[in-house]
Amino acid sequence: MSSGAKESVALSSVFASAGMAAMKLAVGLLTGSLGILSEAAHSLLDLGAASLTWFAVRIGDQPADERHPYGHAKFESVSALIGTGLLFVTSAFIVKEAVGRLLSPGEPAEATWYSMAVIAVSIVIDIGRSRALSKVAKETGSHALEADALHFSSDILSSAVVLAGLGFVAMGWAWADSVAAIGVAGFVALAGWRLGRQTVEVLVDTAPEGVAERIHAAAAAAPGVARVERVRARPAGTVIFVEAVVKVSRTLPLEQVERLRRDVALRVRAAVPETQTLVVAEPLTLSDETIAETVRVLAAARGLSVHNVGVATVEGRPHVSFDLEVDEALTIAAAHAQASELEDALQAELGPELVVDTHIDPRRIHVFAGTALAGPELAATQAALDAALAATPLAKSAHDLRVQQREDGLFASCHCLFPDNASIREVHAATERIEFAILRGVPGMSRVVVHAEPLSHPEAAENQRGIRENAPPPPPA
Repeated sequence: MSSGAKESVALSSVFASAGMAAMKLAVGLLTGSLGILSEAAHSLLDLGAASLTWFAVRIGDQPADERHPYGHAKFESVSALIGTGLLFVTSAFIVKEAVGRLLSPGEPAEATWYSMAVIAVSIVIDIGRSRALSKVAKETGSHALEADALHFSSDILSSAVVLAGLGFVAMGWAWADSVAAIGVAGFVALAGWRLGRQTVEVLVDTAPEGVAERIHAAAAAAPGVARVERVRARPAGTVIFVEAVVKVSRTLPLEQVERLRRDVALRVRAAVPETQTLVVAEPLTLSDETIAETVRVLAAARGLSVHNVGVATVEGRPHVSFDLEVDEALTIAAAHAQASELEDALQAELGPELVVDTHIDPRRIHVFAGTALAGPELAATQAALDAALAATPLAKSAHDLRVQQREDGLFASCHCLFPDNASIREVHAATERIEFAILRGVPGMSRVVVHAEPLSHPEAAENQRGIRENAPPPPPA
């Protein structure tokens, strides 16, 4: 429901309270009825509370800003709390006046037809206003409108007590008016207690009953969540702001963690639609984490990269080896210090019996200026490639050979074709042999990259046809 509907129903309550307060005050002064005057005071209180409610719902529906990141909905709760205080003040005043009249009776009140009529009319108005306010309060979750509805509903009961008191006065029991006033005070105090308790719970961020359990269950059901560490929920108007802390495997990449966070938020929203959820994912070491995963996690935590991680058990002791990539501009002392730090961290986590072998690789970060070469350099590289292919039966052919002159020497790259069923281990060993053969066979060659492709690859098949078509004719028999 729109904020316009909330303002409209709140404003109509202002006018209703003003009209009833004026009627009751006039009749109370004419008849001298303390019960009616108490009702007039009650209605004047309702007028102040209704005006405060109208002001609160206007502010409460404003969007969040820098000073109020959770919005302005709690202005309504503050309004309701002020209304609660006014209820208790009014109740105390009525009791004081009623007890004073009982102890020192003065001129008895008059029970006229118009005094009874004004109370009856106020009951009808209170019923209509209470229903209208309660309906909008439930649809919008407005605590201020709920407080206003409670005011009017308490007025129904208190007006009924006053009406009964006037009836007893008409029968000659003058003290009934003061007793009726005390009854009104009791209803007012009871309404204030109920409203105050609920309002204070909202202001101190008491989560609605059962919400935390539903959120916990929804978050725990998300795949990848090892456990739900903490759930916090705080209501603000129609919205419940939720913070859920979940534990996830520390081996997960950031992209996967982000997908998991979104999944948890969606599941919480499905379980409790009125929530806005912040999900915090914290790393956790799972019992099934492998040594290789531990190596990668601890390296990444130090801004390092590793590859060729191998794990073995040698003479009953765990043995791990890996290639550690470090900045190529580092000295051997600095690079060794990084490797030693990682090795110490591994032994601290996996135990001092762990044996660690680290191979330090330079990680190239420089952007080279290159020039494509042909002529003798390309011919020499092609010859070295052909010789390497002849010595490597698994490699069926090569194409797209390129040679460049870079700042650190010659660079060569090519594509090699391998059978589809060849294992990646065999292919990797073959490409290393080809790369090493070219490095050894071409003077000035500093780096070679061989890209492996399966024979079934479309581009590979096209290149194979080109090789066959451009091949020289076989020598005559």
